[in-house]
Amino acid sequence: MHFTINGAQHDADPDIRASLLDLLREHLGLTGTKKGCDHGQCGACTVLVNGRRINACLTLAVMHQEDDILTIEGLGSADALHPLQAAFVKHDGFQCGYCTPGQICSAVGMLDEVAKGWPSHVSGSLEDVELTDTEISERMSGNLCRCSAYPNIVDAISEVAGLAPSGREVATS
Repeated sequence: MHFTINGAQHDADPDIRASLLDLLREHLGLTGTKKGCDHGQCGACTVLVNGRRINACLTLAVMHQEDDILTIEGLGSADALHPLQAAFVKHDGFQCGYCTPGQICSAVGMLDEVAKGWPSHVSGSLEDVELTDTEISERMSGNLCRCSAYPNIVDAISEVAGLAPSGREVATS
């Protein structure tokens, strides 16, 4: 099978029943994406497929041969962190770090959804989505953090979105 992952071409021959998560970790050695619950309930395995966030444990690898797959390894490097990676470090948006790759990939997808004007369950308007702490928390609710770093995660996402931690826009000069 042929895959495009983090902008690079990869060939692999996993079992036809292999999940995308197992392809990434076991066949391609991309271990940044974590296996948490393996039931789609924790979000540790969140990756971006064609720009949309998905749980890699719930989808078969064979279904994504023509897709553009982005994992945490493709977002940034130690020398050039993605803005969300840098914000997670700055705001201590992790403790043990196990959920962090999924949290960051989910946040990238979530911010793109907001930029496209997609409302969530708590959006006050279907036409004009306003990003607030409550909105961020709702949109990130599929990603669990057992260490409870949620306030710091929201602060990190808020900073990248150009919001103050309270949800107010940051004044720019």
